[in-house]
Amino acid sequence: MDIIVEKNLCVDAGDGTNLATDVYRPAGGAPVPALVLRSPYNKERLSQGDTLRIVQAGFAVVSQDTRGSFASAGAFCPFAEESGDGAATIAWAAAQPWSSGKVGSIGASYVGATQWLAAATAPPALLAMAPNITAVDYYDCWTYQGGAFQLGFNLSWALSFALAEVQRRLLPGHVSPAANEPVLTAIDDIQALYAHLPLVDMPLLRELAPYYIEWLEHPSYDSFWRRIAPREVYERVTAPALNIGGWFDGFLRGTLANYRGMKQRGGSEAARRQQRLLIGPWSHGNFGGFFQDRAYGIRGAADVADLTGAQIRWFDRRLKGIDNGVDQERPVRIFVMGLDRWREEDDWPLPDTQFRPYYLHSAGTANSIAGTGALTTEPPGDEPEDAYLYDPRRPVPTTGGATLLPGGTIAANAGPRDQREVERRDDVLCYTTPPLERPVEVTGPIELVLYVASSARDTDFTGALVDVAPDGRSLLLTDGILRARYRESFSAPALLEPHHIYELRIDLGATSMVFGAGHRLRLTITSSNFPRFDRNTNTGGDIAREGAAEFRQAINRVYHDGAHPSHLRLPCIERE
Repeated sequence: MDIIVEKNLCVDAGDGTNLATDVYRPAGGAPVPALVLRSPYNKERLSQGDTLRIVQAGFAVVSQDTRGSFASAGAFCPFAEESGDGAATIAWAAAQPWSSGKVGSIGASYVGATQWLAAATAPPALLAMAPNITAVDYYDCWTYQGGAFQLGFNLSWALSFALAEVQRRLLPGHVSPAANEPVLTAIDDIQALYAHLPLVDMPLLRELAPYYIEWLEHPSYDSFWRRIAPREVYERVTAPALNIGGWFDGFLRGTLANYRGMKQRGGSEAARRQQRLLIGPWSHGNFGGFFQDRAYGIRGAADVADLTGAQIRWFDRRLKGIDNGVDQERPVRIFVMGLDRWREEDDWPLPDTQFRPYYLHSAGTANSIAGTGALTTEPPGDEPEDAYLYDPRRPVPTTGGATLLPGGTIAANAGPRDQREVERRDDVLCYTTPPLERPVEVTGPIELVLYVASSARDTDFTGALVDVAPDGRSLLLTDGILRARYRESFSAPALLEPHHIYELRIDLGATSMVFGAGHRLRLTITSSNFPRFDRNTNTGGDIAREGAAEFRQAINRVYHDGAHPSHLRLPCIERE
């Protein structure tokens, strides 16, 4: 097939701002549907969506630099202008002479955010989306999680855009800010920057990426975040979505929430009825299914799963009207770890899910894997609580999980990493089941209910679900965090009364895992996960503005007795 490529076309965003746009389309023939991909990561290098294969399947791909990035005019401010700019681009694509007038959208991560924000304006030509590894709003699960600032991701991401801004200013017509070398040094020395305090003390970012400082100035879910949250306006979104995510992706909670929210509140019957969900054994930087401490086999690789093919089939049905069986397929496709195979389901959570409590037990010494912590289905009796010292000067290091850390460590430090080194610490509580007599499947959302007290006015609690193999490997599956001041609401923080017992409900995300016979389930609890999340200073103050001099130690207690039955709520699947 001959392909026509048009580079750096100007699309007016509606306010006179020109958005640089490339078009890849079949040569000749009848008009074709357009797939819009809007990215701040440079359309010249972007390979998301396998452009040539999509064009060969009979679509035009409209690839655009978002406002203020690379060849597009304007100033880049994450999320702020994507609704209007996206709607203008969709209308432009629908009006081109080569276009059938039917438009879809594709792309991952921030490119998924541009899809949801544009869809919230209900562009008439937008008939379907395929957002990949992206979030439900840009407060929880993007900038913050459980009220804790996602330092590891946010700082490295903002620094990369600061560097891009330096490069833009060095173009003819711009004045060099002489900040290029410090930015490069900062990126090279990212670990030192993670430890730097106060968090707002980032002059380079204040100048080159001021939105980073603005995020820190809005630690609660307020109007600043609501105005850019797709979850607030699902009723306006009329296009159905093929939602794609990974079990170890930092935005998985958002992917699952978008699927559920649109089924319940979507702005059209098609949007509610035609939602689809596909989840693989992937992290944000690793779609291969092979991690440092665990591999999920060739079937787990995105290329083998053929994500591009799945998107083409989706858009063939939605934009071309081809009756290719998509509507008859079950709406949910997940990779079940442990079995290491794909499975189709009727909904999410799975309709036959049985939520079972696994209770915490100990003799008051659950500290580390050498302690007495146990996890069983039997409710607790009269048991002493467990206690540990959380010192923000000695945080628990990030080891695997849904991390979005910089450079090569996006993939290297993500996913099912072995937790044994972390579990040897005395500030990590470990609760473990006996070896399983038969396989146990856990597929669905996971919640940790804790009864806790602290000597501090505010502190964090984290939880992690771990698969302990017969050989002793302790592989992280999913985890979560809650800043205690947000135990009632992310919009209305309330400090703790020291030593008072509170109930906390911590979202541990979701997974799909079959624990084999001989394996054990383990729950770990502590109060830090650094540098993935910022450290709670334990003062109850404005954490972003506090330095190391403000750090306070906290004695944190976890209760598990008849009156305080702390437990892990697991989604169990039992089928013959």
